[in-house]
Amino acid sequence: MHQAVRDLEAELGRDALTVPLIAARAGVTPSTVYRRWGDLRELLSDVAVERLRPDAPPADHGSLRADLEAWAVQFAEEMSSTAGRTYIRDALLGDPEQGNAARCSDYAAEQLKALGVRAAGRGEAVPDVETLLDVVVAPLMYRILFRPSDLSVAYTDHLVGVALGRSAPLSPR
Repeated sequence: MHQAVRDLEAELGRDALTVPLIAARAGVTPSTVYRRWGDLRELLSDVAVERLRPDAPPADHGSLRADLEAWAVQFAEEMSSTAGRTYIRDALLGDPEQGNAARCSDYAAEQLKALGVRAAGRGEAVPDVETLLDVVVAPLMYRILFRPSDLSVAYTDHLVGVALGRSAPLSPR
């Protein structure tokens, strides 16, 4: 079903997507889609969550700070792209009881945990994952969704510095 959505979106554009069209492309009846996903919005949310899943573990740059800085820049670049913002919005549109938004959060948490485990293995002090989500990921997501022009490498590096206790929070403008 996901492949049918991706193919049709590429061929016809997002606005042309309908449950009957997707079902026909996937070789099933529309009732199959409605039983599994409920509506088009939930199907698009499910597809988006799969597209947002990282395809590789975070790169090793030799230190927690370098790893986090590189991860935050890559996260910001991918998520702030037109496609990334669309996938984020689609994931959030799905039924919260289905947990698509939570799955996206879990992907980030898993990546941060992997960085932390690697850093702890090098003997580095590591903030807990919830702190990293609150101090690095949450402000990035806000800017990605609402103020994408305010994203920069300096900003992501600053957030990492705050998370590691090496930078003071930015003062209001």
